[in-house]
Amino acid sequence: MSEIDTKNPYSQLGINSTQSSSSTDANDELGQEDFLELMTAQLKFQDPLSPMENGEFLSQMAQFGTVSGINELNDAVSSISAAFQSNQALEASTMVGRSVLVEGSLMVLTPDETAYGAVELDQSANQVIVNISDASGQLVRRLDLGQQPAGLVEFEWNGVNEDGDPVSAGDYQISAEIHSGSEVSAGITLSRVNVESVTLGQAGQDFTLTVSGLGDISMSQIRKIM
Repeated sequence: MSEIDTKNPYSQLGINSTQSSSSTDANDELGQEDFLELMTAQLKFQDPLSPMENGEFLSQMAQFGTVSGINELNDAVSSISAAFQSNQALEASTMVGRSVLVEGSLMVLTPDETAYGAVELDQSANQVIVNISDASGQLVRRLDLGQQPAGLVEFEWNGVNEDGDPVSAGDYQISAEIHSGSEVSAGITLSRVNVESVTLGQAGQDFTLTVSGLGDISMSQIRKIM
């Protein structure tokens, strides 16, 4: 009686392991028909003195079902990701020409217009003071915003100095003093800038926004869309 090779059912089908490996290299995905064919061969040529246990057979079926389900799930996730990215691209394109708040110390004063900014508070403060300085670091104006709750505290500046005289248009720097009881700390300032263009990222990457005065930023850096 010929010896049965229970470890390599391919040998009974006239397929050697090298051929199987080459076939596998050509196509890394094992389809349902291929799996059933291999399972049938394994059952047909198993050692009758040591047949496959039911648990082992069911385990192999479960493993194939799990792999197949994961592949289908990956396809579904890829479709959802593509749709989500498309919606993000549409949303990002509508932001061109709009103003956004991003973390920074820049305040742009344009002729005959009011400049805007914000302070981000982790907790409420007894007093919030914004200092506005020119390019040389000279203090131009102090804005007392008073007591404020936690969150974004927006403010505006009409372009006049401490003496009430208008200053020239241009870029200014802002900083914040947070007074909590007897303690004074530096606050997080936000710049209000205009979105000039949007660059779409590759798969899995964020979009890049080009904003006035700051250059390129990511969507995640935006605190608020005005």
